[in-house]
Amino acid sequence: MTGADAWLGFGSIHLVWALGERIGTEDSLIYWAAKHRIPVCIPGITDGSIGAQLFMFRQKYRDFHIDTLADEQVMSDLTWDVETSNALMVGGGISKHHVIWWNQYRGGLDAAVYITTAPEHDGSLSGARLREAISWGKMRPEAPNVCVEGDASVLLPLLGADLFTRG
Repeated sequence: MTGADAWLGFGSIHLVWALGERIGTEDSLIYWAAKHRIPVCIPGITDGSIGAQLFMFRQKYRDFHIDTLADEQVMSDLTWDVETSNALMVGGGISKHHVIWWNQYRGGLDAAVYITTAPEHDGSLSGARLREAISWGKMRPEAPNVCVEGDASVLLPLLGADLFTRG
């Protein structure tokens, strides 16, 4: 449980930091997250291949546990401890929902950019546009926001390049 507060447990944030410390190369996002203790929360960590690998690891190391409520505590603390809360949401589903969910308790996000390929008409959380978050109080009505429909693997490098060229 290195790096985890005993009362919080060892959540996905702590797992990302532990992996980032072990990777040790500067070309890795999780290396920098670990080095600067930037929380990277994986709310659906038990889903899919990562969850299967964690389950198999636990079969051999029975004292290994991921505390998903530790992540919820960190997300809650991050929401309450900031003057303004802005979001860059890439893709939808559970990760998008965690960001907007906790912000409803502080009166909503102050600004947001949402990148998605999900269609709005199917009623999914991924397809829900930010005006729906306003209706729930997850985003302030006056908050600047934009939904960009497109592939994140194309759009994120373009956004990053623009940020770095404006320097």
